[in-house]
Amino acid sequence: MSNVNSHLADRKYFIGGFFILVVIIYIVRLFYIQLIDDQYKIGADKNALRRTTEYAVRGYIFDRKGKILVYNEPSYDLMIVPRETKGCDTLGLCAILEITKEEYLKRIKKACQHPNSARKESIFEKQLSKETYAILQEKLFRFKGFFFQKRAIRKYPKPIAAHLMGYVGEVSKEKAKKDPYYREGDYIGKSGIELSYEEALRGQKGVQYQITDVNNKTVGRYMKGKYDTLAISGKPLYSSIDAELQEYGEKLMRGKKGAIVAIEPSTGEILCLISSPTYDPNSLVSGKERNKSFARMYADTINVPLFNRALTAMYPPGSTFKLIDALIAQNDGVINRSTFYPCQMGYPPMGGKPKCHSHGGGKSLVGSIAVSCNSYYSYVFRDIVDQRKYPNFVDGYTHWRDMVKTFGPGTRLGTDLPYDKPGNVPSVEYYNKVFGKGGWRSNTIVSLGIGQAELTLVPLQMANVVAIIANKGFYYTPHCIKGVGKEKYLDPKFKEKHYAGVQKQEYYDIVIEGMEGALQPGGTAFASRLKDIVVCGKTGTAQNPHGKDHAVFLAFAPKENPKIVIACLVENAGFGGVWSAPIVTLLMEKYLKGKTDRPEIEKRIMEANLINGSILITDDID
Repeated sequence: MSNVNSHLADRKYFIGGFFILVVIIYIVRLFYIQLIDDQYKIGADKNALRRTTEYAVRGYIFDRKGKILVYNEPSYDLMIVPRETKGCDTLGLCAILEITKEEYLKRIKKACQHPNSARKESIFEKQLSKETYAILQEKLFRFKGFFFQKRAIRKYPKPIAAHLMGYVGEVSKEKAKKDPYYREGDYIGKSGIELSYEEALRGQKGVQYQITDVNNKTVGRYMKGKYDTLAISGKPLYSSIDAELQEYGEKLMRGKKGAIVAIEPSTGEILCLISSPTYDPNSLVSGKERNKSFARMYADTINVPLFNRALTAMYPPGSTFKLIDALIAQNDGVINRSTFYPCQMGYPPMGGKPKCHSHGGGKSLVGSIAVSCNSYYSYVFRDIVDQRKYPNFVDGYTHWRDMVKTFGPGTRLGTDLPYDKPGNVPSVEYYNKVFGKGGWRSNTIVSLGIGQAELTLVPLQMANVVAIIANKGFYYTPHCIKGVGKEKYLDPKFKEKHYAGVQKQEYYDIVIEGMEGALQPGGTAFASRLKDIVVCGKTGTAQNPHGKDHAVFLAFAPKENPKIVIACLVENAGFGGVWSAPIVTLLMEKYLKGKTDRPEIEKRIMEANLINGSILITDDID
């Protein structure tokens, strides 16, 4: 019995001690809340405090020589806390903002709806002009419940590289829900570098608690900024773009539809990326002007200025594709330097189709590249896919397709720019659906050998093919940013070599000799030769079922230790040697010499308006 009583006594002390401990915890917590922790005063004094977001300065973007491509300019949003607007001079505010009272009430209602509330701040008017901001700032005491939030808008010292830089816009509701960093009304990169490097550029937001007086004026920071957090600026981006080359290329492409991509083959760095027609990136920066500009360009279905042709327009490569066929055929041992094929103004086994231009009859390998013989590469394509070592024809075709893809076509290159397309190298399954299984042979699809039919590449891929040839068998993934932040960090994937399916340098040497011949007497681009720089190039005409054919030219220079490769496609311009080749060689002069020495050619290109047809386009060889 005594043991039972003792046990009950112990339990009594335990229970009593527990309640005493709980009381002590409550007392300590109340002491901390009331005398030490001032955060709760913020809620209690909300009528005198204002919580404002401090937006980080978005990172600057520089060109390869350190010139600023994109910087920031101060801007202000007019913010509202609906429950504090009692006594606001509504009519006066509407007059300054040039809105109706109905619009004012509509915005008030929206500010009170989910996810906002009458107690929370939200944007009433975005990106005020300097003049409007100054007027409102002077009279802010009349507008109860309104205050300013400092922002920054992007500015471009030169109106260039719009498709490459991209633009910034309001974050979508879906993105704001998924990513806790963003709130509705925040800005985010929407395209180009601004989108690809959003996390580096955006920085980190801060917050400020400000004390306001009865006249809606800020009189200081709460608790001397004890609870404020500083915004952290976005990281600067050091691009590989040459601003002068970019600007010059855009001038040459005025009045033309198409694209130019230039790459440094030894690094994969993009030197310029041009999509034409283009637009002034400053027009998609601020407020009402941005909305009008965007609507106008979106409605322009003729020029489609928002469309990035360099990355997303898929074109038949035309005769420029013969370079890949020449390399694959040599690698397979079906042709060599001396291999000769006849030409009778077309491919003889198919009754002269595909057609060819007059160039003096049959050619050997080097000559076939220089004069761009269609018949030669029809034979080459047939010999690759019909090799006896493949028991079935489709095996030979699959081999050809797999080899082509090692040069980039049919795959996304993995560049640091968004939305790049893979192009198309048609599969066996595709042709089985079109012709039926067993219903097609090499001659059925022989136009693939000259870069036509369903074969398509984007201009970025075209430039990369030339980079592989200039490097004699490898490439670095094309990229436009060579360093992020002060430490200039570069993703290791851009330092990795990628090898094409053809590796013997002697095969590349023969192809390069043919490309050099294209700019010599008798070659298809002889008129665009440079006196003191050896350029190796290939012209092409990309057939267009919707109108005039597209003009293509791919080239690298100089021949030894190449510094630049360029792909240029001009839509509906006919022959590559007439328009694309001079554009490319002018750009090469500009980049390698810092100037151009052919003013008459430069004038002809710059004054040509191929969109409106003010310059007559003539057919020629491809």
